Parts: sequence; structure tokens; C-alpha cells
Amino acid sequence: MTASELRSATLESKAWPYEEARKLLKRYPDGKPDGSPMLFETGYGPSGLPHIGTFNEVLRTTMVRHAYEEMAGRPTRLIAFSDDMDGLRKVPDNVPNGAMLAEYLGKPLTRIPDPFGCHDSFAAHNNAMLRQFLDRYGFEYEFVSSTDYYTGGKFDDALRNVLRNYDAIMSVMLPTLRAERQATYSPVLPVSPTSGIVLQVPVEVIDVEAGTIRFVDEGKTVEQSIFGGQAKLQWKPDWGMRWAALGVDYEMHGKDLIDSAILGGKIAQILGGRKPEGLIYEMFLDEKGEKISKSKGNGLSIDEWLTYGPDESLAFYIYREPKKAKSLHLGLIPRAVDDYWQFRGNYAGQDAKERLGNPVHHIHNGPPPADALPVTFGLLLNLVGVMGSGATKDQVWGYLGNYVADASPGNYPALDQLIDYALAYARDFVAPTLVRRAPEGVEIAALQRLDADLAALPADARAEDIQNIVYEIGKTGGFAELRDWFKALYETLLGSSQGPRMGSFIALYGVENTRKLIAEALAK
Repeated sequence: MTASELRSATLESKAWPYEEARKLLKRYPDGKPDGSPMLFETGYGPSGLPHIGTFNEVLRTTMVRHAYEEMAGRPTRLIAFSDDMDGLRKVPDNVPNGAMLAEYLGKPLTRIPDPFGCHDSFAAHNNAMLRQFLDRYGFEYEFVSSTDYYTGGKFDDALRNVLRNYDAIMSVMLPTLRAERQATYSPVLPVSPTSGIVLQVPVEVIDVEAGTIRFVDEGKTVEQSIFGGQAKLQWKPDWGMRWAALGVDYEMHGKDLIDSAILGGKIAQILGGRKPEGLIYEMFLDEKGEKISKSKGNGLSIDEWLTYGPDESLAFYIYREPKKAKSLHLGLIPRAVDDYWQFRGNYAGQDAKERLGNPVHHIHNGPPPADALPVTFGLLLNLVGVMGSGATKDQVWGYLGNYVADASPGNYPALDQLIDYALAYARDFVAPTLVRRAPEGVEIAALQRLDADLAALPADARAEDIQNIVYEIGKTGGFAELRDWFKALYETLLGSSQGPRMGSFIALYGVENTRKLIAEALAK
């Protein structure tokens, strides 16, 4: 596909990254007036360990960014902004040394020791974790620290602008607050010169150009500059200030921040800026249906997912249906892996329009690698589960030789990687749950018949031949429904209520090994 053909196809695609990119084309049909790159931003609050919900924004925003580049052919930038000057409001449940952190409540995150003991501050630790995963995915981004911008003077002009428009900003914010909060509210939060805490106190503007404010701290009246990291903005005014100061064109956010984004947009307009375009996405939920939270630690960490599934599986899950609330737990990984590979396998045979709507196009920023996967991840998990906790990678490759003629790590490097994930996932989540029950009723005769039919098979029998045998027994073996037979096979031979296509599994595991499983089941 040529560049012009690609651009033409993107203009018609209904894939959500292109729908989002079209908002920017409508905003600036001829590009930004000053010729600068289209600026994308993601925000991160490092008050707790980054989880997949955090990573989600960067990945999805990057997909929109690439979609815009394909459609418009113009340069872009992506800023990953860390709100690391925020005061610590509560101690996260999933970090060590909580008692130590409790002593620093209210202080900026970059001025709190790292409870893990490996970075200069708590914020630096969490920022480093986020950047590690962003770098692993090869994202092109510019990391920006709120503390660096506040202390280094990059926000000074914007802060003066806030003081010039102090009353107008207050008129936007006060109607949204309860009466008692209105009495103490200020969009500017001074940092106490005595305690170092980010203060929530009324503020009087003394000198706009000098950036001087007056407030009461521990019973004493203090006059202090807001420059040099001696103050920061409340996060809603901060959001609007940042949009105006940096000229942000696109930033997505969760459904829970709709009202905050409206207020931030009004403040950005007061400051001479403009609310950016952006997708409003639904939230990720944990296994209990609760919103995942950095402080609770109830969401998956990125590292946890990537222990049991490849990078692409995580990207695939995040891509799908961004406006639909989705649960997020380790049980989702096998399906995400197999669905990703199914879409990847379909890509080569699709036309241009179908390819642009295929998730793998957005995961790989274009055509995916051409290699194929000869077995599914689900089938691998069933194999490893039956092999037991002592299964090794070499043994798995030995079984794969029954099913794939040229099975070797060199010929199938992606499959070689998946075996590692399958061994880890089966060890931690599959093996502990497997319980093989004894067959009963019509199941006994059906298993005896399957054993006899397998014994009669020629050595070169194909998976499809075996599947036909299994299917015929299910139809004629006295089962009320065919699925009852397959469920019986899964529960008596594999120890699970669900399982693979049995013809494929038997071909992979081997006919003689499968007959041993049948014998063990019948012996019960």
C-alpha cells in the first residue's frame, strides 16, 4: 500500500484511533497555524505504583498519535507528564515502609524518601517504573516532571497568568465546592516553609509580577513567592494551566474525570488556551468489579501481566473497546494471547480497509511480523497442565514434534517465547486448580470406545481424523447433548471444566499418552 493509498483508506476507517485522529484534522485542517507538531499528552500521578490503567493512557494515546500521522502526514510530539509535586494524601497499601511514608503525608512526592530504598524519592521510584515499561514498548515520548517545571521556572509565566486571572479562576471553581471548602479554597497551594507540606489554605495575591502571595501557616502570616517550587496549583487548575502553557492538542481521560476536564477546559480558556481533544474512556475494574486504584493496589501491575503473557497480548487487550468498562485480572491473559494471534493471522489476507480496522495494525504501527503460530496458547496450557508441575521446555518441544513437522525454537521463535509464558501460567494458575474426576454413567463406555478407536488409528493420523472420532462418539454415545461429552473429556482427562479442541490436543499430546490418561480415568 502506497502512502497516498494508506492516507485515503485512513480517512474512511471506522477504527477508533482514526475516529479520534479526525478530531484533530477538524481542529486544524491545515496543521497548527505556527507549524509546530501536534502535541499529545498523558498524565500520571506517581502517588502509588503504576498499574495497567496508567500504562493504558500512553498506549492508547500513542495509537491515536500514529493514526494522525498516517492521516495527516504531519509531525507530532507526546509528553508523558508526571504530577510528582502533588502532596501525598494517603499511604498506598502495596508498598513497604508504610509507617515511614505516613510521616511525610502532605509533602510533595519528590520530597519523600523512597520506601523501596533505591531512588532519590518515592516519586522518582514510581516514575522510573513507568518509564521502564514505556521504554520496553518502544514508545516515543518526552518525560516531563511537574517538579522540574515548577522549580526550574518553566511554569513561571503561566503562574503569573494564573495570578492575573485569580478571581476568574475562583469564579469557575467555587460553585463546584461545598460551603466549608469554599472558605479555604485557593487554586494556588503554597508549600509551607516550616513543615514542607503542600498547604490547603486561603491565599491573598500581593504582587502578580513578582509572584508573591500571603497566607497563614501554623498561626503565622507568611509572604512567599510561588516560583521555584514554593507553590503548585490545585490539580484541576493545574490541568487547565498545563493545557494552556504547553499548548496541548490531545489528552484522553477516564469517565470519572469528565467534570474535572470541563473545569480544566474553562480555566485553560481563561488563561488564553484551549481545551484539547480527547477520548473519554471507561474504567478498568478488578475481579470484584471495583475500580482499580494505585493506593489500594487492587489492579494488575504491568509486570504481573508480562510475567504470564507477551507484550502484544497486553496491548491487544487495552486496544479493544475503550469506551466499555472491562475487568482486569490474570485470568484474561490466555484469551488475549490467542485473540491477538488470530487477528495477526488474519491480517495478510485482508484488504486495506480491513487491515486498518485490525487491532494488530495499531499495536505494531503498521503491518505485523509475518510469522505464524502453529498451536494456540490455550492448547499449550492444556498440554503443560497435563504434563504436570515438573514439565520442562524441552519436553514441551518434544510433544510439539508430534503435531508440527518442523517444530523447533529456531523455526518458531514466537512459539518458543510462548512456551515460557505457558509454563509460568500453568505452574501458578492452572496446576493448582486441576482435579480429574472419575467418569460415570455413559461416560465410561464412551471413554472405552475412544480408547479402542485411538488404538486402531494409523501412525500418521491427523488431528482432524481424531476430531472426527471424538465427535462421532459424542453423537452416538448416549449423551443428552454433544457438549456433555466434551465436558466429560475435559473433567476426566484434563481436570478442568473447559478445554481445547480434543483432536488437536490428542495429536499434540500423542495417542499413546492420551490412552494412558484414559486408562487412569477408567481406573478410578
